[in-house]
Amino acid sequence: MKLKKGFFLMLGCVLMFAKMQSQEYQPTKKILYKVVNNDSLYLHVFESKITKTPTAAIVFFFGGGWAGGNPKQFYQQSDYLASRGMLAISAEYRVKNVHGTTPFDAVEDAKSAIRKVREFAPILEIDPNKVVAAGGSAGGHLAICTALIEGLDNPDENLNISSIPNAVIGYNPVFDTTENGYGAKKVAGRETEISPCHQVKKNAPPMLLFHGKEDKTVPFENAKRFNKLMKKAKNDSKLLAYKNQGHGFFNGSFFRKNSNDTFFNETMYQTDLFLIRLGYISGQPLLNK
Repeated sequence: MKLKKGFFLMLGCVLMFAKMQSQEYQPTKKILYKVVNNDSLYLHVFESKITKTPTAAIVFFFGGGWAGGNPKQFYQQSDYLASRGMLAISAEYRVKNVHGTTPFDAVEDAKSAIRKVREFAPILEIDPNKVVAAGGSAGGHLAICTALIEGLDNPDENLNISSIPNAVIGYNPVFDTTENGYGAKKVAGRETEISPCHQVKKNAPPMLLFHGKEDKTVPFENAKRFNKLMKKAKNDSKLLAYKNQGHGFFNGSFFRKNSNDTFFNETMYQTDLFLIRLGYISGQPLLNK
């Protein structure tokens, strides 16, 4: 009897902790930005915690190989940047396991999200000329694609509104969708169409890129090659590399349990400095390196 009582007490504590964790970071609201094939997609909005408008905005796209994933991946980052005066968004987009879609559909949704954020600028009280696209892994790929890929636009949207962000931040993003990178089988027959390494062009938005040198999912070589191509095209691109770190090293403890937030703090500190340099936020970072 005592054993059962102890077990249920422990289980109750675990469930309470899980509930507290799930409530630690919550969006201010969710805004419908797209309905396609009866699927509704929402922006998970973290409003600025500093009363100052219009503010800059950042749109995060979660990772998951274009097959799965959850906007909660970037709740912790969104909450931090909201505390720094930005409007932060973690966006939904279609994925294979839920919607039966392809990476090309995901790129369309990412472009839709950036376009809609600009369209909603008066409502969101943001500066439409200070919109950042960001994301991790496949989501980082989508962020880069909004800056580089032409076409794949939803024809039902106002295409006079640009879907190109003013800046991009990628956390171990997919850079090459051929056999030399990640995802070739998922884009078979169209391997270079949405491959950032194969779509670099002049006048791209400034980019900040993070990558672990021991990444076994997206080879570090891809990151170095993309950054080199960006610089060759005379674009503003900075790659920060981390020794002994693999894929997803940047995730915080809210998303990745047993993390001590060391690399979350480091990457967000550098993110903060990048945004300060662009004039999107001001003051000093609230995090230490």
